[in-house]
Amino acid sequence: MTTNEAARTGIDEIDRRIIQELSRDARLSMRELAERTHISRAHAYVRLDHLRQSGVVEGFSARIGYEKTGLRASALVAMSIRQECWPALRTRSAPCRSSTTDNQAPRAIVLERLQGLTGVRSTRTWLIFEEAVGPGPEWV
Repeated sequence: MTTNEAARTGIDEIDRRIIQELSRDARLSMRELAERTHISRAHAYVRLDHLRQSGVVEGFSARIGYEKTGLRASALVAMSIRQECWPALRTRSAPCRSSTTDNQAPRAIVLERLQGLTGVRSTRTWLIFEEAVGPGPEWV
């Protein structure tokens, strides 16, 4: 990243290292985060608080083993939406993920619920046969 880009985004190399480590494991203790990013614990607290306050870090989440919960069928559904209907539909997500106990439930979700929404032109569904497990994207 150039100096101009860093100044424009307000994110520097330390912030990038913090983001990368949290993408790998959001449950890191502050001590471990500080060690991995080569800064003090106090500095890690300040940096993470700033990233949260500025909206760069929006939250923390868990990766779920859906099959182990009994949700053995998963699909991604993309929706083509009429532009004027976007504000009313955006909270319903496009694309969205459906994890269910069998293939009949995603079918019902797509054919009965999503395609019945006003403004949905079409849907496209991809079944998920296997999911890669690993860290989030690498930050350059």
